[in-house]
Amino acid sequence: MFGTNIIQVHHQTTYPPPSSSPYSVNSTNIQSTMTEPISHHVVAIPYPGRGHINPMMNLCKLIALRRPSDFLITFIVTEEWLGFIECEPKPPNVQFATIPNVIPSEVYRAADFPGFVKATQTKMEHPVEQLLHRMRVPISVLLYDTYFTWVLGIGNRMNIPVASLFTMSATVFSMMYHYHLLVENGHVGENFSGNTEEIVDYIPGVPPIRVADLVTGFNGKSKETTSIALDAILMSAKAQFLIFVSVYELEAEVIDALKSTLSIPTYTIGPSIPYFSLNDVQNDENTPDYIKWLNRQPKGSVLYISQGSFLSVSSAQLDEIVAGVQDSGIRYMWIARGETSRFKPENDEKGIVIPWCDQLRVLCHSSVGAFWSHCGWNSTKEAAFSGKPMITFPIVWDQVPNSKMIVEDWKTGRRVMIDERTMVTRAEISKLISSFMDPDSKTGKEIRKRAKEVERICRRATREGSSCQIDIDSFIRDISK
Repeated sequence: MFGTNIIQVHHQTTYPPPSSSPYSVNSTNIQSTMTEPISHHVVAIPYPGRGHINPMMNLCKLIALRRPSDFLITFIVTEEWLGFIECEPKPPNVQFATIPNVIPSEVYRAADFPGFVKATQTKMEHPVEQLLHRMRVPISVLLYDTYFTWVLGIGNRMNIPVASLFTMSATVFSMMYHYHLLVENGHVGENFSGNTEEIVDYIPGVPPIRVADLVTGFNGKSKETTSIALDAILMSAKAQFLIFVSVYELEAEVIDALKSTLSIPTYTIGPSIPYFSLNDVQNDENTPDYIKWLNRQPKGSVLYISQGSFLSVSSAQLDEIVAGVQDSGIRYMWIARGETSRFKPENDEKGIVIPWCDQLRVLCHSSVGAFWSHCGWNSTKEAAFSGKPMITFPIVWDQVPNSKMIVEDWKTGRRVMIDERTMVTRAEISKLISSFMDPDSKTGKEIRKRAKEVERICRRATREGSSCQIDIDSFIRDISK
């Protein structure tokens, strides 16, 4: 659907060549294909992580598709991140702009995650603001990741409206927005009793949830960054617009509650996954080998396994997972970082191990029967859209409440690990996988039926005239005023 051209603008937009400045906008020396003068310029400022960049880019593509002739969209990333994503297809009215690599490398950020987060809060504001001042096309709105509160200051100084994009679930947003209620009830903070089995049933719009299933930064892992996240959520109310990347029908109560609380326009623009490119024409020459492998497998027989692009389980636990998958005897497709020999024994023909894939395309394949996932929000939405049941293995932060939503609220999955302090053995994993993948098991049938119901909800919500499309158009209309 999308070509690989860099932005091509109608009127003259002259930028200094990259060699003369540490800042660059990839739009020089390119002929115009836009049929009308640019009327609006959206500048997107994503947090530098896959789980944040992908949904923001997908929203930019959706806006570009709705307004292909007069909207220019500039997507700001570090030079390192440009190397990761510049070859990905995008509409002709979306361009990249870069700042220097002022933060730690993506390759090493897991080694000191708190340090990386703090660097994004202190090192990026100045170069981004300098880049914005160098742009020749007037900026209509700054579309920023909610965690970049410093964009609010830039917007005020430059007199540009700002739109906050929250890339996790609305449920998690509400948990953090109402953190004070958790403190008042003794479920977080200094007065926390330590009883993780207590039920929290007072957060507006959020279904009852165990303390153990709250965002892990509240009482466990990643506490170092919790204050930054909480401040960001409260500060987002100072933006001119707030956007959720969710399907309204799947989080209706919490979204309604937030809309009644917040005084700024709020939009639910859908899953913000690349569903709009699923029907792109493929021929045998550009069909990946992993799709060809899936084409040869029986319907619903493959377990797709991905633990995300960032954090991972302990080495010992990973060994148990690998052994459990092997003992189960099921077909599998494993997305693995590191040596593939650890995940797939030599001469094992029932599985493949690869470093990357087009995940949504894989999940929508008829041969895939289930998804083993860490429950990042992007993966959760893609599983919901594709109608695939999930085996959940959350690790940290919002993955834990996402897992609870999948298993208890949507009833589309089973959780592997109940207590993060306990190792899950290969025997337990093998038993769970075998039962889950059995097409004749009663539990499996019920979960698959419910997964298909959730899929229908997601598909309806992304059609023309749907709730998501209405909100996207409303956002475009409001920033166009």
